[in-house]
Amino acid sequence: MTNVSPRSGTTRQWRQRPILVMLAGLLPSLTILFYGLACGYRLNWTPSQSLGLWRIRPLTGAVATGDLVFVCPPDAPRFREALLRGYLRGGLCPGGYGPLIKTVIALEGEGFEIGRVLRIDGRVIEHSDVRSSDGRGRPLSSFESGIVPAGHVFLHSRFSASWDSRYFGPVPADGVLGLAEAVLTYAP
Repeated sequence: MTNVSPRSGTTRQWRQRPILVMLAGLLPSLTILFYGLACGYRLNWTPSQSLGLWRIRPLTGAVATGDLVFVCPPDAPRFREALLRGYLRGGLCPGGYGPLIKTVIALEGEGFEIGRVLRIDGRVIEHSDVRSSDGRGRPLSSFESGIVPAGHVFLHSRFSASWDSRYFGPVPADGVLGLAEAVLTYAP
């Protein structure tokens, strides 16, 4: 009668099998992920727009009022603070931010007034109440009223707690990545 060691070749192969199975599943998943990113697909996890899979569709002309866009925020103090507070996700935009999905509601030369609500050239924007604190009770300061500078856009989301240009002001239009197209989404 011979003793079988627990460290025999058969036992070692049995222990390696889960690792090989995991690696075999990881490779196709990574391939799909990188292919999706290369083709402009993104996941939205924030309630400012519907949750789920979105696609960045190239612009065929200049950005226009009413366009729903993906935009990279500029690397500025308000955005760094927003990342720390959890208003933004990390991502591949300069500064390490993820792109935002927002609607362009004003273009260069248009006036914006930020008070109790947002007004663009005197017109009240629906769903634009301006809050003094975020969902956790932390102070939230609005941007100062003004005119959208050349080469900038003013962004908005209909979601009442959205962090948009009411709080960070106009952003450079060259940060617009393209139009936001819902692919497979869910509106909570």
